[in-house]
Amino acid sequence: MTRAQARDTETTPTSPASGWVSFVGSGPGDPGLLTLRAVELLRAADVVVTEAPDHVDLVLAALGLGVGSEAAPEFVDGGFGEDGQPLTHAARAKVVVRHGKKQRVVRLMTGDPFLYASGPEEAQACVKAGVGFEIVPGVSSVSAVPAYAGIPLTTRTHREVAVVTCSDKVDWSQYGDERTLVLLSGVGSIAETAKALVEAGRSPETPVAMTRVGTTTEQQTLTSTLADIAADARAARIQPPAITVIGKVVDLRETLSWFETKPLFGWRVLVPRTKEQAGSLSRSLREYGAVPEEVPTISVEPPRNPLQMDKAVRGLVEGRYEWIAFTSVNAVKAVREKLEEYGLDARTFSGLKIAAVGDKTAQAIAAWGLRADLVPSGEQSAAGLLADWPPYDEVLDPINRVFLPRADIATENLVAGLVDLGWECDDVTAYRTVRATPPPAPTRDAIKSGKFDAVVFTSSSTVRNLVGIAGKPHPSTVIAVIGPQTAKTAEEHGLRVDVMAPKPDIDVLVDALADFGAARRLAMIEAGEPVTRPSERTASGRRKARAK
Repeated sequence: MTRAQARDTETTPTSPASGWVSFVGSGPGDPGLLTLRAVELLRAADVVVTEAPDHVDLVLAALGLGVGSEAAPEFVDGGFGEDGQPLTHAARAKVVVRHGKKQRVVRLMTGDPFLYASGPEEAQACVKAGVGFEIVPGVSSVSAVPAYAGIPLTTRTHREVAVVTCSDKVDWSQYGDERTLVLLSGVGSIAETAKALVEAGRSPETPVAMTRVGTTTEQQTLTSTLADIAADARAARIQPPAITVIGKVVDLRETLSWFETKPLFGWRVLVPRTKEQAGSLSRSLREYGAVPEEVPTISVEPPRNPLQMDKAVRGLVEGRYEWIAFTSVNAVKAVREKLEEYGLDARTFSGLKIAAVGDKTAQAIAAWGLRADLVPSGEQSAAGLLADWPPYDEVLDPINRVFLPRADIATENLVAGLVDLGWECDDVTAYRTVRATPPPAPTRDAIKSGKFDAVVFTSSSTVRNLVGIAGKPHPSTVIAVIGPQTAKTAEEHGLRVDVMAPKPDIDVLVDALADFGAARRLAMIEAGEPVTRPSERTASGRRKARAK
């Protein structure tokens, strides 16, 4: 279904059919700060006029779409013109109005459209052109960044806040009291600002916090005092964008810091899976503060000879099978695509029993409008599936045949087990898995030189293929695996396994890696050491630490 067809069947009651602009605040960086209304409007938009380089990825993530999806809106760069030059406010307003006259436009703006942004000027341009508009407030960096740094702007004893834009000429003599100050664009002039505030009457020991790229997993917060902030900021190489908070509330960061203390905060984690496969894994890693980077190690392709699948689909239609067993999400996708190729849909499975090797595969089946009749109650594997599979009963089972669509490299254990239970199997190659092309040179270098903090292996094939296309991860990199077989394969390739999931489940694996990170962080704090990531320590130092 195209976006136009979707609008014909499902309209947004508070937006007109055409010619409308929604000024939407995206927040300061964390995509989780988008409002429900913002997502609703993005779903209905024809055009999204962006402001920041990461806005396209943010929109696609919010809508659950992949790059190049036909369901995605048209993206228009609101930062630069077709000539590559930065757009002025007036030029950007013309772009918004031009599209807004005939299409539903979301003008996506960093932070809040009406707070230290160009929203008012662009909205006035809409008024002048007779284009209707609405404002969807966003979370401003003024409040969000300090909150993510663990700094409340007000407390019961500190109620007044002043926000100062340092790019303007400021009379600092009026800020010599105890008010909390939030400084915007203040990194370059912090030495002069601190000196002026001390001259205005503030104590040189007044606490200061400077947070760069706040609300993202690259967030960095420097705490200091008015006397030392200039030198400390230079030493820490703090670069814009950054928010500076000045006042006694900064002291509360010591106990209220919650974001930067996440167990995997800032860890660069290699996920050797395709973007489609890595969705839930990457989301779980981000919840713990990690920065996942997906590197495909396999490519899923159709079988060389499609005749087997064609014959199996005819068998489905003719009622030849009692069961169909899906052993992967890829198998579900392959069968679904083959049925759609014939103009068939989920009704083809009427009267058929469906088995799924695990919860993720069952979810892929559910997304098709189907329900799995059998999912392993124990281990989510072929062995777990066999443990729960009922033997063939001549009285209860009218048909004794199972359709098993699988990868070309699948083992024969499941087939053998089903035959032992009295079933006949049509073991069909539904797709092929081939080694992916090597990742770009910078990624290969990062893997070998230890710039990744951890790598998460979800199968033995991901170990073999990653080593094959990119080389072995550096000894300083934490190796996390989903189970004993994957651990064995990793060790056979000369890798030291640091983390193994207690059961073969992706969410459990991420939890185990987070527990490892939390224990590592606590050990550093108790030893009086600065908290660093694995990539920030040498391999030799790490081995010494492990030997103690």
